[in-house]
Amino acid sequence: MSEPKQTLKTTESRTPSRDRRRSRTSGQSRAEKTERTQDERQVCPECGTDAITDDEHGETVCGDCGMVLEEDLVDHGPEWRAFDSREKNQKSRVGAPTTQMLHDKGLSSVIDWQNKDAYGSALSSRKRQKMQRLRTWDERFRAQSAQDRNLKQALGEVTRMASALDLPDNVQETASVIYRRALEDDLLPGRSIEAMATASLYAAARQANVPRSLDEFAPVSRVNRREFARAYRYIVKELDLALEPADPLDYLPRFCSELSVPNELKLRAEELLEAGKRQSVHSGKSPVGLAAAAIYAASLLTDEKLTQREIGEAADVSEVTIRNRYKELLQADEEFQQTPQATA
Repeated sequence: MSEPKQTLKTTESRTPSRDRRRSRTSGQSRAEKTERTQDERQVCPECGTDAITDDEHGETVCGDCGMVLEEDLVDHGPEWRAFDSREKNQKSRVGAPTTQMLHDKGLSSVIDWQNKDAYGSALSSRKRQKMQRLRTWDERFRAQSAQDRNLKQALGEVTRMASALDLPDNVQETASVIYRRALEDDLLPGRSIEAMATASLYAAARQANVPRSLDEFAPVSRVNRREFARAYRYIVKELDLALEPADPLDYLPRFCSELSVPNELKLRAEELLEAGKRQSVHSGKSPVGLAAAAIYAASLLTDEKLTQREIGEAADVSEVTIRNRYKELLQADEEFQQTPQATA
């Protein structure tokens, strides 16, 4: 009698394991079927062309024959419509994305400076005093350490100067990252915050190929040109930034736009700069001065009435620089025209 009982126990103990194996097998088969189904939806079964998802109509169609592969798709976007940025900000239920341009990356709360409620009505005097105290404590909590206060002041300077020079947001982001690296590597002792912030912004503009000269940073910076130029060289050396030499061609479109010159003159100025680069005239010269000189030389060749003073005011260079450089460009262009490469 004992043997059948043992056999029965053995059979009962093996049955759940078999069921588990079967459930795993069935689960794997279902997953494989789902993957195959998803793959089939991405490719048209008729012609084999990749499918295109039409979010407006909620359909997946073939990009070649137009066969509808799937319809009534779920729209994962917002359930509201916004016709401008103001409506989008009002209807959105999430906060702004993180950014390097703020010392806390935009993760903290910000209390509005306007003393108005949600309906636009003015607050009472008692509530205004309460909101002012809340703003004070909010500022204290947002920048508690000395490093946070340093970063807050520096990034504020970066935003101010970028706005004055009309630099894009990607340049501000890059400048914020460069300044953060300098702060982490302890490069600030002995140097002013304004000089390092200006140097970071200038290095970011160079990295993004946004043409701005050191002379253009001087009016908007709170320190003199020599100080932030020294800080720029120090940052480039210590952080090992990869910066290419400035190209005079990068400055040419902006100067031509400010002077409202015709396209023929712009193309001729580009040819002069290309010839000057082939003859190594640009070596050791200011790219801003070369761009201004190319415009003046091109105006002489195309019979356009542009004075050295007008070009110098647009490019912020002296008339002496233009006179010296345009002669070199004309000579380089003449020498290049005589080479076998130009005649070929």
